[in-house]
Amino acid sequence: MLRISNIKIPVSTKPELSALIKKAAKILRVSEDKILSAEIAKLSVDARDKDNVIYNIALIVSMENEEKYTRIKNVSLYERKCYIIPKANNNKKIVIVGFGPAGMFAGLILARAGLKPLILERGSSIERRQKAVDIFHKTGVLDTDSNIQFGEGGAGTFSDGKLTTGIKDIRCSFVLRELVKYGAPKEILYMAKPHIGTDKLTDIVRNIRNDIISMGGEIRFDSKVTNVNIAGGRLKSIVSDNIETETDALILAIGHSARDTFEMLCNKGIAMEQKPFAMGVRIEHSQDMINTAQYGKFAKFLPAADYKLAAHLPNGRSAYTFCMCPGGYVVGASSEAERVVTNGMSYFKRDGKNANSALLIGIDTRDFGSDHVLAGVALQRELEHRAYIEGGRNYNAPVQIAGDLLKGRATKMLGNIEPTYMPGVTPGDFRNIFPKEIYESLQLALYEMDKKIKGFACEDAVMTAVESRSSSPVRILRGEDLNSVNVKGIIPCGEGCGYAGGIMSAAVDGIKCAESVIKGE
Repeated sequence: MLRISNIKIPVSTKPELSALIKKAAKILRVSEDKILSAEIAKLSVDARDKDNVIYNIALIVSMENEEKYTRIKNVSLYERKCYIIPKANNNKKIVIVGFGPAGMFAGLILARAGLKPLILERGSSIERRQKAVDIFHKTGVLDTDSNIQFGEGGAGTFSDGKLTTGIKDIRCSFVLRELVKYGAPKEILYMAKPHIGTDKLTDIVRNIRNDIISMGGEIRFDSKVTNVNIAGGRLKSIVSDNIETETDALILAIGHSARDTFEMLCNKGIAMEQKPFAMGVRIEHSQDMINTAQYGKFAKFLPAADYKLAAHLPNGRSAYTFCMCPGGYVVGASSEAERVVTNGMSYFKRDGKNANSALLIGIDTRDFGSDHVLAGVALQRELEHRAYIEGGRNYNAPVQIAGDLLKGRATKMLGNIEPTYMPGVTPGDFRNIFPKEIYESLQLALYEMDKKIKGFACEDAVMTAVESRSSSPVRILRGEDLNSVNVKGIIPCGEGCGYAGGIMSAAVDGIKCAESVIKGE
């Protein structure tokens, strides 16, 4: 096949395949009937020139005598590489802890390989989990075992469902194709910034669950691992629901919020270390303002705009935006009593009136205040509890408008941007939540990012605290064989153990961990 890159069309024109074939034929200097097949390989929006915002498209076509066309600019030979699932030649007993993206794809690969994994998920099935989340958002009554952090699909299920990643791995395209197979829109295969949305993710994870079960896998919801039994540097069994289960391998896909599991593993002597992470707030703007800032007069032709910003601050710290949700909502993501946590979520259509993203400040291990391996967890908990108090001790989230934060004063009244956080918000003062260095870094970050998107630091932009779960504050150490460096049979996996950062990279790491089990001793 041939890949034709850098095909440009106006955003006022829909990128229909028939029109693209005409452009491809013109580039190749052939008639359209010479193109035997065609598909979009990649589609992105190029908005660098606000006076000429365009689609930039890559097309894959098949033809006869393809090599002769490679002399043409932006045309190259293309070979589709397919990921092949290894087959197991053993009958190992495998347990996976956690059914987020990492655990889900680990389970899927193991089941396809002919093994029958047992998957333990501390939260509920998506049906029951959705009810628990709805109750919390409507009433402030928190279920500490089934919420936005815990349950089928993991934390990513209640997010924007972003599938962007910085890793280059053949397994990425496999993950995308599998998601389409289980119900995701086909456009995620070629969009430069693919996403699914919470409304579609819930169906997808249910379909994956059912397929794993149909292949002989077992999934137990509302089932938390409370102990691991180790002898001679090797895992022997795990305990969940007071039931001991012998296992040859344990894939730890526990997510970044399983703090009690971190504590248990630490007490059992599993090697782990502190890891830098980031904390901050959710910031909301009018989506119309973001659209205009990003696309100018062409905004009317395009879906809700996103952004990704980063800055090195004058005080030496770093700041960046994370998990930006166009047309989305700020949601309550608490998983522990008397602690307020925020996250962002959007539906596939991204048609909400506000844009939101995490505005995060880099937290180094020097900020932890202790050399204990779980000191980062303690810092998260402290700030989340301060947010709970500042919000009114009822799981309302404290908010400040950007204008007040920049002036270093408490917020008494909100502006034109209506906060979307559920269950509710309370105007307050972030100086009561964040250490001085972090508070001042948020001020500096607003100034720096306003230089990149005019209006980012507008007076009434709503900031909601606290965004504390962007990544794990610990790393459970593993060797080249992906086993724990000091306990054979325990395989740290995914975001919670410090080896991924988002849905795609977590899913890929889950696949790698499954492969290590299949190919291992």
